[in-house]
Amino acid sequence: MRSSLNPIELPESAAEAVRIIRQLNEAGFTAYLAGGCVRDALLGKEPKDFDIATNASPETVREVFGKSRTLAFGASFGVIGVLPSRRSRANSQKHATEVATFRSDGEYTDGRRPDTVDFGDARHDAMRRDFTVNGLFYDPLADQVIDYVGGQADLADGLLRTIGNPEDRFGEDRLRMLRAIRFSASLGFRIDPATEVAIGQHAKAIAIVSEERVGSEMRRLLVAPKAIHGLRSLVRTHLAASVFPELLAIDFESLEKRVALARDDDFRYRLAAILSLVDSPQKSLKALAKSWRLANEEVRSLSSSLRYWPPLLEFNDRPWSETQPIMIDRDFEFILDLASTIAESQAGDGQERGRASIRSVRERTSWPAEKLDPPSLLGGDDFKSMGFPAGPAYSIVLKEIRNAQLDGQILSREEACQFANQAFQRLSKARD
Repeated sequence: MRSSLNPIELPESAAEAVRIIRQLNEAGFTAYLAGGCVRDALLGKEPKDFDIATNASPETVREVFGKSRTLAFGASFGVIGVLPSRRSRANSQKHATEVATFRSDGEYTDGRRPDTVDFGDARHDAMRRDFTVNGLFYDPLADQVIDYVGGQADLADGLLRTIGNPEDRFGEDRLRMLRAIRFSASLGFRIDPATEVAIGQHAKAIAIVSEERVGSEMRRLLVAPKAIHGLRSLVRTHLAASVFPELLAIDFESLEKRVALARDDDFRYRLAAILSLVDSPQKSLKALAKSWRLANEEVRSLSSSLRYWPPLLEFNDRPWSETQPIMIDRDFEFILDLASTIAESQAGDGQERGRASIRSVRERTSWPAEKLDPPSLLGGDDFKSMGFPAGPAYSIVLKEIRNAQLDGQILSREEACQFANQAFQRLSKARD
């Protein structure tokens, strides 16, 4: 049993939402803060944003605030965006506040959105939401929490439970199964047994959910405070088979070590740490890139880290020419973070050798640019002027010269020219 909930003390960032609620009240309508912002405030956390629910129709909301100050970006579902006042803009709020009309939903034949929406009252609006902890309202003018679903008790108990029959809630929107796991990991709540059983029974149905929605939830799960708890829940409820099958072949003790050490401010750090444990990380990444709709930049940085962390862990035992290209890679910091995470997760001599290599890598990051990445001694135009015919040999010889330069085997342009002559002669003989 958790301690009693915190009294709600709204931060300054709630001022715009309170202004909107007050204006709706003055116009004769009921309006409350709704959903996640109420949940977070009761837990003593500062909400990221503030949503409002009201009995005013979408058209009425636009009339109250003026059409020039509102956006009808979800009017068919009763959602209007109210633009911030001049004072709110001055206090840094630039985005519109969502104001949704109380509603009840019809059938969900596509497992995602209701076929019909009927506008109604606060009780029916609460009953159509997903989890009890997200079904709360708060009247900031009366300082009153409105709870039709037992959400306050579940918050106090640290329990995540669907509103009503879990099979009904998951049948309406299959993504709610994954959201249950993510909320549990984010809040540190246990999942109600009946809710978890229903997830396990319907886990295969997550396949009908779009890749974008799955990817969005997985990004958020991986940065959650209890991410390991969430990953274990994915396996236990059989959702992993569809959304993250790599988890099924990973030793969770090793996974837990790496995830605990990885940064949590970007999902890629923890995802890279997990994929570093699979047999074919690049193949797994390619599959996840499709199933989670990863952006090209995300795939590139993840791919680079998974490819280049081993040389960094062996930095002290490898020639500089092998590791220098990694240190000037645009994703170097990401690669180094994964290498550091893996070094710390190892045991015994492996950890000490890894730590020593990472220290050496970090020392070289302080080198001036001309030392870390010196200009090349020769280029393709030099080969042309030296009379060598253009062809594939150019790139081979340039690479050999660059490696010899970095490793201190040649120090001047003259030495590079001699090296080139010898290299082209060798390649010519090999062709003959």
